[in-house]
This record gives sequence, C-alpha cells and structure tokens, in this order.
Amino acid sequence: MIVGLSGNIIHKEPSLVHIDVNGVVYEVFISLHTFSALGSDETKLFTRHIVREDAQLLFGFLDMAEKKMFERLIKISGVGPKVATAICSTYTPNQFATLINNKDINGVKKVPGIGPKSAGRILVELSGFDAELVSSEQVPKTKAFNEASEALQSLGFKKDKISKALSSCSSEDTSLLVKEALKLLQTI
Repeated sequence: MIVGLSGNIIHKEPSLVHIDVNGVVYEVFISLHTFSALGSDETKLFTRHIVREDAQLLFGFLDMAEKKMFERLIKISGVGPKVATAICSTYTPNQFATLINNKDINGVKKVPGIGPKSAGRILVELSGFDAELVSSEQVPKTKAFNEASEALQSLGFKKDKISKALSSCSSEDTSLLVKEALKLLQTI
C-alpha cells in the first residue's frame, strides 16, 4: 500500500500530477484544491492506493483532512473515487463539514455527477462525520491535546463533543485544557 509520495513534479494538470520519486514516475490523481496549492518543483503528498482488476490508481492530497474526507466518501455505496474527487474539488473539508452539519442536500447536488438520491445517501451516511472533519483540520494533535481528550473520554464525554470543545481551548497544558474544555462541555 502506497500511503505517501515525496518527489519532483514533472507534469501537472488540474486532475493529475506526475511525480518522479528516485527515477520512478507515479501518476497521481488530485483534486482542484490540491492542484491550486501545489508548487512546481518538489512536493509531498498523502496518497490513497486503490487496486482494481484492471488498474492500480493513486489519489493524492496535500491535506490529511482532505484524504480522510475522500476515504470516508468512497466507502459509501454508489460513490467511487471519481465522485469523491469531484466532491474534494468542489468543497474544502471545512466547507463540506458545514454542508453535512446543515444537511444541505442542494449543496451536495452542486457537485458534478451527484443527483438527489446520491446526495441524500451521502448526507445520511456521513451524519456526525462533520465534527471529525473539522477537528482533524483545525486542531493540532499535541501530547497535551491527546491526554486531555483521553481524560474527558474517561469522564464519559463523546469524542465529537470533546473535539469541538478542545478546538476552542487555548491552553497548552493538559490540566488547563481539561478545565477549559469542561467549562465548554457544560454549554454544549
């Protein structure tokens, strides 16, 4: 399984990039957001390797949140890698999390290749995934953050609420993070 590539860009198009990694050139399919953020020389991409009977495909992402979004989308029945890439090209993970949270079926239907049935299925399947997307994009996972999260989970709070609370906290010490988060969790 290829989970990442680091090398020189030798060819770049809006939907794909060719990366030379020590003399081996990989074709990696990318979203428009990744395309616009790529430079012209060296790059590092997180990748998802998909093996089929007739092909081996690599999909690349500069952002781990976008990769998580893609991987979650391709697990949904009727959503393949091309549709998932179209969603990643249309919306950033943060924008897509807002769509999920608001259950905005019309926003999902704006993606090329998605009709009303697919949009409804995507929203149902991804219910609750918005908090995970937002937290993976915004909160740096420090040791203090992880310890505070574990402490709050042991107190019986749910992961999505903990992530929301901790993303609003400014402390860098574990005990202060827990205190801040507890105050916020009382209001959520």
